[in-house]
Amino acid sequence: VQLQASGGGLVQPGGSLRLSCAASGFTLDYYAIGWFRQAPGKEREGVSCSSSTDGSTYYADSVKGRFTISRDNAKNTVYLQMNSLKPEDTAVYYCATDFHSQGCYGSRWFDREMDYWGKGTQVTVSS
Repeated sequence: VQLQASGGGLVQPGGSLRLSCAASGFTLDYYAIGWFRQAPGKEREGVSCSSSTDGSTYYADSVKGRFTISRDNAKNTVYLQMNSLKPEDTAVYYCATDFHSQGCYGSRWFDREMDYWGKGTQVTVSS
């Protein structure tokens, strides 16, 4: 079982990036999955998550309206499209899934104990 995150990089403020998280060894469509981030000197925070049941999604207030989470079940991959990036979005981004949950309906999902984490991908927003 593995999650492989990719797509990070250096982008100017106002720019866009798309992160990918490819799952192997299990079917992503069965479980809720989310993105977290951790900036230097700060605690890890939940960014966005996606339910496997009804397609519902959740976004932290700090990214709402700018980030979009989506799934491609054929590719067993989840994406995080990040637009209008700000310097405060700079962080290492991680995807993670909890095999005991299918629904993600609020911030409390991020407090659950995740079963699998992808290796982080660095996002740097700077001019």
